[in-house]
Amino acid sequence: MANSKGSRRRFGAVRQYRSGRWTASYLSPEGLRVRSEETFETKTDAEIWLSQTEADLTRGDWRDPAAGAVNFGVYAATWVDERGLATLTVDLYKMLLRLHILPTFEACDLDEITAPRVRQWRAERLRSTGAATTIAKAYRLLKAIMQTAVDDDLIGRNPCRIKGAGIETAVERPVATVEQVDAVAEAVGLRWRLMIYLAAYGPMRPEEQAGLRRRDVDLDDLIIRVRRAEPERMNGRRAPGPTKSEAGTRVVVLPEFLRREVRRHLDWYAQKGSDGLLFVGERGAPFRRTTFGRRWRAACATVGLPKGFRPYDLRHTGHTLTTRSGATLKDTMVRAGQSSEKAAMKYQHSDHERQRHVAAGLDGMVRADRAQRQKQQKRQKGRKKKGKRP
Repeated sequence: MANSKGSRRRFGAVRQYRSGRWTASYLSPEGLRVRSEETFETKTDAEIWLSQTEADLTRGDWRDPAAGAVNFGVYAATWVDERGLATLTVDLYKMLLRLHILPTFEACDLDEITAPRVRQWRAERLRSTGAATTIAKAYRLLKAIMQTAVDDDLIGRNPCRIKGAGIETAVERPVATVEQVDAVAEAVGLRWRLMIYLAAYGPMRPEEQAGLRRRDVDLDDLIIRVRRAEPERMNGRRAPGPTKSEAGTRVVVLPEFLRREVRRHLDWYAQKGSDGLLFVGERGAPFRRTTFGRRWRAACATVGLPKGFRPYDLRHTGHTLTTRSGATLKDTMVRAGQSSEKAAMKYQHSDHERQRHVAAGLDGMVRADRAQRQKQQKRQKGRKKKGKRP
């Protein structure tokens, strides 16, 4: 309880408690009295605090001390809903929040999340999970949410200030050989072999292949038009929509050696009608990631690909093989449906005819590799026959 000992200033007021400590207060721009959250040892300390607050008001840097009293869990949920994010991104963010962020911060107010608490949280997550890439994603998400809170004038400064904490250091992904691509296509089964080849020589993303229709395939010109994507959500449902970027909507010219594969797949497995799906399961339904995943892992193990080799690694393989076939960086970007903001890319051109040259280069490289293997196999068979003679 404060006694009557106090003093009025041009801005705000200071008052001394019976304990001997001092408090300070002032009127906010809304006319509400705001009292300092802490007490001060001397009157001078209290007046300095008021002077600093007055300076903040003059510069327009003043923030209502009660503004940060907003529950983080509620604010984070609203933040995700208001971003207008792609469905899979929403799924990812909600998963990161549920598993890694909310268990620590859900009950906190925004202004209770401090830099030391963020450091402690990150260290604990890294120690308990060992998943550095996932925790980097979670840290970036937390930092983005808290930065919006700064922009909304709910907190004064972002508490996520760990240098490099949001950077993912992914390991170099493996690249398959032409022989390994052929072996996986053989091992995965006739229904899915074209999917393997389109991933490697398209190179198309899994969600782009999931959205392909019969009408997207032009067998005469041997091209496939990628118009949409149908990624599979964590709940198993598909989320039809546009491709990952504007560059993802494209025409892919296939190498000539795939003509027979495409024709056979259209005849045997694609759904009927122009809008029929190109890839469906044995029962005629859209293929599931889980079902195909089991076949994929078994096929990779059969041919000796490293454990953890992913369908996306076939796409990485496609980038590498396309470059080796003589394609420019722009050719590779156009073929893979990638975009870049680098100004230099504006002065490089990769038109339809150039894409045919790239496809032809791939065709020649794969055919040469297969022919070489066939020669080696014939020589080995010849040696074996000679060895059997009496």
